[in-house]
Amino acid sequence: MTSLLLITAPWQRATSHHSMASLFSRAVSSLKGRHIQDHTLDVNVTKHWGYADRQVPCLNGPGNCAYLDLVYSSHDTGMIFTGVLWLTFLAIFIGWGLFRLFTRSSSSKHPSSSSSSSSPPTGLNKFLRAAAATSRHHLLPDCIRVIFGRTTRLQVLILALLAGYLSIFSFAGLTYGKWLTPIKPRPGEPEGLYDTRTTLGPWSNRVGVLAYALTPLSVLLASRESLLTVVTGLPYQKFMFLHRWVGYIIVVQALLHTVGWIVVVVGLYGPQPRRSLEWVHELYLIWGIVAVLLLLFLYSFTLPFVIRRTGYEFFRKAHYVLAMVYCGACIAHWERLHCFLTPAIALWFLDRFLRAGRTYLIHRKAIGKDTGFFHPAQASAILFPNSVDGDIVRLDFEHPHRAWDIGQHFYLCFTEGSIWQSHPLTPLNAPVTVDGLTRHSYLFRAKSGETLKMAELLKDKSQKGESLSTGVILTGPYGESLLQSHRCPDENILCIAGGTGITYALPTILALARRAGVKSDRRVELIWFVRHASDVEWIRPEIDALETEEVEGVVDLAIRVYATRDGGDTLESGAASSSDEQDKGESKEKSTAGISRRHILTVEPASSIKTVESARHPDVRPLVEDFLDKTIAGPTTVIASGPGAMMSELRKVIADNNSGARVWKGQQRYDVALRCDDRLEY
Repeated sequence: MTSLLLITAPWQRATSHHSMASLFSRAVSSLKGRHIQDHTLDVNVTKHWGYADRQVPCLNGPGNCAYLDLVYSSHDTGMIFTGVLWLTFLAIFIGWGLFRLFTRSSSSKHPSSSSSSSSPPTGLNKFLRAAAATSRHHLLPDCIRVIFGRTTRLQVLILALLAGYLSIFSFAGLTYGKWLTPIKPRPGEPEGLYDTRTTLGPWSNRVGVLAYALTPLSVLLASRESLLTVVTGLPYQKFMFLHRWVGYIIVVQALLHTVGWIVVVVGLYGPQPRRSLEWVHELYLIWGIVAVLLLLFLYSFTLPFVIRRTGYEFFRKAHYVLAMVYCGACIAHWERLHCFLTPAIALWFLDRFLRAGRTYLIHRKAIGKDTGFFHPAQASAILFPNSVDGDIVRLDFEHPHRAWDIGQHFYLCFTEGSIWQSHPLTPLNAPVTVDGLTRHSYLFRAKSGETLKMAELLKDKSQKGESLSTGVILTGPYGESLLQSHRCPDENILCIAGGTGITYALPTILALARRAGVKSDRRVELIWFVRHASDVEWIRPEIDALETEEVEGVVDLAIRVYATRDGGDTLESGAASSSDEQDKGESKEKSTAGISRRHILTVEPASSIKTVESARHPDVRPLVEDFLDKTIAGPTTVIASGPGAMMSELRKVIADNNSGARVWKGQQRYDVALRCDDRLEY
């Protein structure tokens, strides 16, 4: 970000090239030496936060003094604007946190009873439900996908408000004019030379200051151990869209700042080319160029086709390194504004420290006779070969640590692979802790990189007759709790999953099936899109458990599987089970006094439902609306994970089925919420 505070002609070249310890002091003293203010005069000065001191009274003539008035007033106003910006952020998040505490405390004081939970909400709860339904109707669908990707209108609206805020702050408080100030000629140069000074210089400084002020926000939005998550309850991945676009805004601001000062020095200052040649040797300018180049590298590495070409792990590590070096270069460029960059660096290191702490707390306990201070989990693996679409790997293990919440995920690192890579995976089982050991089950498709490497390793072990196992290091859990967000006991639950996205949807079904409670009119259904009917074997243990367990809290439970690349007649889970399993299930059915859930699973070919031709995925609209039409009472929550095209269509369908006006009239069928796994995949 070149020449953040250049306001005069650079008559002197920075010639000191000694130790890095004197870098900042030399940059500042060099600036003072070429300032239109003569700091050798014995006059008073006024301090300006983030800027050079100003001599008072001004002794540089009317033109220079008028220009300096603009420079200092615009800088001071800009610093006030950055304070207002951050105070606004704090007010929003503090207000959000207080609202969460208020609603949580009020719900705990007035819990919904089973007898009244099916009744429409009243009072403040009624207003909030209607407002939420109206918001989802208008703001849930995707917005300008070609620019913003698969992002909701709500996210884009927040971005637009931030961009509008910054646009106003970039121009407000500036006096627009032009000043001609004489230049002291050097030997051989003609008399009567002038510098043309305009508002372009102070404006370029303003956008540069705003770019500095946004840097800690960008780091905060990207933190996995996020304070924003603690305050708002939103998982860290919800902030990634804003993180990317705040970064894009910083890139634009840096380029505008750079181009603005190039125009000033090269086009408005004279004589040329002496002024430009002297300028490019200034130390602060060199660090500004370094900062801009690092920022452009950061931007180029975020482009989706670059990530696909280089790999996500390269992008992640390069992003970390370049971002921190960029912050250091910005400090070297203008140390007086380190108040923005130092917190950004501190937040980054704090995030890394907390991640390491999470990992250690999970793995500090030993199992059996193990010794040492760190103990990776030992997972048994099942390999489902698929040479066309990619092998599926299932991992199962137990480990001594606290159970997670339904909907949360862990980052898994495989000890037999690269310890520098980890992958976000959602447990497909409901968390159950027995004798201090919590069971984990995971599914992932081996596409490329580390997952493909693990699948090949398991194949080699299988061919050699070795046990299929691997060490696993966990970090987490992260994400939101799906069950804690339920709005009432009679809330209807529709889970929709595509492929390995079943790991996000299935735990909710398992948890509801095991939750004791009174009978209700709620509907619970799981719809799973797979390529082949045989893919059901990925989760066979969980399906068998659902079909044989007593389900007390769920009255209407169904699981429908659509095989998108199979034909043939509808298959039922009972037909796919062995005769022994059927006998066990019948015995279980006879021995329990509760409601039996035999044959809750059906497998159907995709030809039984419509297909969205443009995206080549099953049409979810009739499935969702059929479920909603069959609900008896209560609002509905859709829990979904799958391909991006399916998720975009699902958001549109749910938005169309929300109506604040009808919810206000007591029609809870039009109160439909969406909880989705929106982690990005390149």
